Amino acid sequence: RLGFVPDLARKIYAGSDMFLMPSKSEPCGLSQMISSVYGAFGKFTSLHKIALTDVECVMVTGVGSSFIGDDLYGIPTHHVREFDCIGLGGQYLAALDEAIVVSMGTGTAIVHVKGDHIEYLGGTGVGGGTLFGLAETILGVREMSNLEALAENGDISKIDLRISDISKKNLSPTLDLDTTASNFGKLSDLATREDLALGIINLVFETIGMVSVFAARNFNIKNVVLTGKLSSMKKAKHVFGVLGKMFGMNFLFPEKARYGTVIGAALLHFHKMRNA
Repeated sequence: RLGFVPDLARKIYAGSDMFLMPSKSEPCGLSQMISSVYGAFGKFTSLHKIALTDVECVMVTGVGSSFIGDDLYGIPTHHVREFDCIGLGGQYLAALDEAIVVSMGTGTAIVHVKGDHIEYLGGTGVGGGTLFGLAETILGVREMSNLEALAENGDISKIDLRISDISKKNLSPTLDLDTTASNFGKLSDLATREDLALGIINLVFETIGMVSVFAARNFNIKNVVLTGKLSSMKKAKHVFGVLGKMFGMNFLFPEKARYGTVIGAALLHFHKMRNA
């Protein structure tokens, strides 16, 4: 008979080695997203030799988690607010009471945390999606390691317009002559793939950095905690270091910063257990 049986669907997702959905109108639909969650969860438990009976609960967060409506593998599954996870994870990793926490994911989310108070401030659509989308379109490169390797030998002077290109003196005490006046504003015909790779990385990190500076100034604080996958890129510390010196900000890269949101989700679970 034809029909949809939720319990049977979950068993198919959980038990499949491969899920193939031939569809022209729904290339990234609900079934594909649910099956990817089961696949990622199964891979994680398998790699780390974790038995399902050892898992007490599953915490899911982020916009993409909204399509998960049932327990995974029969394990209690709870939804938690992404911004709370970002704030709590960054606060814990940096061991600070108050900070701006910046999660550099597909886009970038900015959160202010002080004590138990967590406030989502906004963000920017510029993030990892921008970085890898531009890299793939311009350079045909999608892997982070390959993009970083290219950028190592890049010359930013062939890509970005600097203040030194338009002025012979500093325009402000905080703006030296090497400050970017326009990302990709001096794109040279002689620019190499390496130059372009560095320019793309610089564009994304400078944009995120400046938005973070504005957020921190609004609360008159100096500490900005950077989390998410992009925080592990080598060029991140250099770009944010320059911006920090320029604007008097303390950009922090805690150990395990790329897992900040996940750690925040786990902490929320423990907090709820303690207060229960």
